[in-house]
Amino acid sequence: MAGGRRTSEGGSAPLPNHPRGCAGKARARNSGSGERSRGRPPLEGVRVLDLTRVLAGPFCSMILGDMGAEVIKVEEPGKGDDTRTWPPFSGGEATYFMSVNRNKKSLTLNLKAPEGQRILRRLIRRSDVLLENFRPGTMARLGLGYEILRRSNPRLVYCAISGFGESGPEAGRPGYDLIVQGESGLMDLTGFPDGPPVKVGTSIADLVAGIEACHGVALALYARERTGKGQKVEIAMLDVMASLLTYQAGIYFATGLRPTRRGNQHPSIVPYEVFKAADAYLTVGVANNSLWERFCRALDRPELARDPRFDTEANRVEARDALIPLLNGIFATRRAEEWLLRLDKAGVPAGRIKSVAEVCESPHLRERGMIVSLPHPKAGTVRVFGVPIRLGETPGAVTAPPPLLGEHTEEILTRVGGLSRAEVARLRQRGVC
Repeated sequence: MAGGRRTSEGGSAPLPNHPRGCAGKARARNSGSGERSRGRPPLEGVRVLDLTRVLAGPFCSMILGDMGAEVIKVEEPGKGDDTRTWPPFSGGEATYFMSVNRNKKSLTLNLKAPEGQRILRRLIRRSDVLLENFRPGTMARLGLGYEILRRSNPRLVYCAISGFGESGPEAGRPGYDLIVQGESGLMDLTGFPDGPPVKVGTSIADLVAGIEACHGVALALYARERTGKGQKVEIAMLDVMASLLTYQAGIYFATGLRPTRRGNQHPSIVPYEVFKAADAYLTVGVANNSLWERFCRALDRPELARDPRFDTEANRVEARDALIPLLNGIFATRRAEEWLLRLDKAGVPAGRIKSVAEVCESPHLRERGMIVSLPHPKAGTVRVFGVPIRLGETPGAVTAPPPLLGEHTEEILTRVGGLSRAEVARLRQRGVC
């Protein structure tokens, strides 16, 4: 039960009414709220069995772990998640892996071995959520499809993430982030008109699919509170990315016109793009006439607000080719910092284009608890971004570093799986865990 305390048999019990102990204090320090937390995290008592690897699934399970769920990451013995071998490394540990696998426990288990499958089924019976991002049909071939698993655990929330989904003419296609960015139309919109299609600078298809998977799991857990039954959550990366086209798709649906690459331009708002000051680039967003008037005053060009070419939102879009060069000429006369001070004083949204390094060292983000340091047994101190969802009464937190491969195998198989330490040792000798 979401928010419930797990019993030893794998069921749920109401939350106990007692003060939080040391673990709660550690959680409060890293909650990102700047104050002591006032309640248990919302997913405390929820057990997640995570069979995913690389990015979309691990990002989902990391968010669930941040919100208090017990996340058991199931990995292949001797190998683990694919990203454990991706450079660069810190203390022998892959920085990619560590960026999305905090607040989890690592269990090694050979799912190709019959004994490994039996143990997994036992763990599934004692879990609330199962995450997987295998190609569609893989779990069914292992005898672990949803229709089979729901018979032994009707309360199970089963979340499957794939590239192109489990239905439709392209079902089952392998779907890495780059492929889906291209197939979703996103790359057709990204880049400059005279250049090639460009992918987004981060793995946006994976990351947003992970967020939507987390959203789906939370909704299924909420529904389970009312119905007592779990359900299957299916996330296709292509579906997710197509849904992000929003107003770009709206333009096509309404007019039949194909949106094209515009570089930094917005199809419906002008000025809303990048400009170059005397020393650096900055961004400006002027989305309505009130902002336009304040913007013109900040530029010491109030007459532009009354120019009939530019005096409405639609006119500015129509006169983009005349207006943008004019504004670039004005911005080139002063340093970016001076323009930003003027625009801020006028209440006009604007900003400087910052490097990744500047963001990772941001005093603002640090003050908000968004840069968290964790001790790691091999990598020393690991810095990660904190929890961006800020719940006032039951906040999430970054509490545990990314696990070493198989670090929690014995603990999980004995505490959750009900095996003895001698049995775990024998399984290890046979390569099952």
